[in-house]
Formats: sequence, structure tokens, C-alpha cells
Amino acid sequence: MTPETMPSIDRMLCFAVYAAGHAFTRFYKPRLDALELTYPQYLVFLVLWEGDDITVKALGERLFLDSGTITPLVKRLEARGLVSRHRDPDDERQVRIQLTEEGEALEKQALSIPLAVIEGTGMGLDGADALRQELLALRSRLDAALGDK
Repeated sequence: MTPETMPSIDRMLCFAVYAAGHAFTRFYKPRLDALELTYPQYLVFLVLWEGDDITVKALGERLFLDSGTITPLVKRLEARGLVSRHRDPDDERQVRIQLTEEGEALEKQALSIPLAVIEGTGMGLDGADALRQELLALRSRLDAALGDK
């Protein structure tokens, strides 16, 4: 490829990743609708199910989202009784998030989703993990090219 030759959209890596992201969204939608969760809310739960009572800041860093995006998301989950928020007693500037019993119980309902994704990809666990590793490395290289961490 030369600088004068723009590849077609079908040959663009960015478009393949973008289109795959949309396919994931469509795949997850009916499964998450059954739990009355959006995909970003599901991601919040994935982090909290690993270990809750974390700060909004830590949650945002983990999901690559800023507090302006995380805060309304968490407030909606709190309004549904799935999480609670409270000020950190050691640092009043920090807000901590904890799962409620209902939020913890939701994990059992969501257990089938990762298995369905593996089946849907047709890649098996090893293939899916290899692709995940490649995508993580790609993100790291792109961040490095921008001078990000």
C-alpha cells in the first residue's frame, strides 16, 4: 500500500474490529435483556463480581471509562437496588461501590453468558484466549504509539 492508495473499507483493520464489536453487541443483547442490563452495566458487574467495594475511580480505570460515564451508570444500578454507593471513610473524596444481595444474585443468572460467547465464536477457549491476547497486545501498541500508558 502506498500513501496515495486508500484501502477499501473491507480491508481496514479498524473497520473489522468495529464491525466485530457490533456483532458482539447484537450477540449479547438478548442475553443481557433477560437480566435487564445494558452491556456497559454488565461490564460493571463483571468487575464487581471479581471483588466489590471498589472506588468509582478504580472501576473507571478498569473499564477505561471516565467518572462522567461511570457515575450515571452506577446511579442507575443503585436505583435498581443492585449496588450501593458510599463515601470512603478513609478518603471522603472517594465513592465506593458495593454489590447488594440482588447484585450478587445476578451473577448466577449471568453464568451462562461467557459460555454462550465461546460457543458463538466457534473458536473454543484456546482460540478465544489467543484472540483476546492479540487484541490486548494491539491496544498496548496503539497506546504506546500515542504515548499513553
